[in-house]
Amino acid sequence: MLNLRLSALYWGLGLSLACAPNLVQAQTTPAPTPAPLPASPATPAPTTVSPTTTAPVAPATPSQPTAAPVPATAGSTAPNGMAAPAAGVPTVQLPLPQASPRALVSQGFGLTEVTVDYHSPAVRNRTVWGGLVPYDQVWRAGANENTLIRFSTPVLLRGQLVPAGQYSFYVVPHQDRDWELTLNRVTTHWGAEGYDQREDIIRVPVMPETAPYHENLLYWFSDIKATGAHLNLTWEKRTLTLPIETEVHKQVLAGIEQVLQQQPNDWQLLAQAADYLVQNNIQPERALTWINESLKLQDAATNNWIKARLLAQQQDFGTAIVYARKAIKLGDKEDTTFKTQLPTMRIALTEWQAKAY
Repeated sequence: MLNLRLSALYWGLGLSLACAPNLVQAQTTPAPTPAPLPASPATPAPTTVSPTTTAPVAPATPSQPTAAPVPATAGSTAPNGMAAPAAGVPTVQLPLPQASPRALVSQGFGLTEVTVDYHSPAVRNRTVWGGLVPYDQVWRAGANENTLIRFSTPVLLRGQLVPAGQYSFYVVPHQDRDWELTLNRVTTHWGAEGYDQREDIIRVPVMPETAPYHENLLYWFSDIKATGAHLNLTWEKRTLTLPIETEVHKQVLAGIEQVLQQQPNDWQLLAQAADYLVQNNIQPERALTWINESLKLQDAATNNWIKARLLAQQQDFGTAIVYARKAIKLGDKEDTTFKTQLPTMRIALTEWQAKAY
């Protein structure tokens, strides 16, 4: 009992030198919350530890390792004072206009559609050819990503067949000779970065032409026909022109044959097929076969007039006059849509009569 009283007095006065460091630490470190005592009186009381056995706590020194930094989370602050984005969250972009805006131009001809997807840079008082666009180096033919060109069907470039598909479009300018237009298989590069000539589909020479000044790069089409068109690139005072041709007749005839196999007894389809050949003055033997089959199925003004024109192309004006007169006679009995063609038919008949007699 005496020992317990002395121990309590000892703790209450706090005069032990061994406890002094602990008192300093207590001023800076919050004391842990003591665990609640059990309600049961049968539980033994916790054992009292003598303060004389507590070792003093040494103050921290520079040699001690510092705590590892905590990764930034959404809403936390990065070391530079800016809010650090959470992992996996994309950086927010400001809605600013592009210096070289995207443009898309598309043109159909025959059964083909050609599309050019590019970014259009501006001159902005800069030297373009030989400066901004160096000579003898591959140029993206635009700005930013690759300029892309798509062909919906196979096409011919300078007589070379290019399969349908999408390609990167590059230009190699030269100071004292023809420039080169290049189609490349790889369509995922940033401009000309990573360009590999071994992936080229084709390179065609093109002579640049002088053109009126144009501030922004522009792609445009001209000379549009069923068999092809010209793709033009104009920027500053230069224009490059790439002729694009298609085997449109081959494509059309393949489609006609497929349809006629499915519906061989449709006189109107046979007449339309023959009329296509007559309009383009190709394959007269096949045209004659198709129009004769059409006439066997239905004797109408339309197919008689097609046969008359076909015979006139073959210089058989006498027989052409016979079918032309029959077509005019039948046309007078048909709807008003066909009657609108009668003036043209009568003029042609007069010309054929003059050549036949």
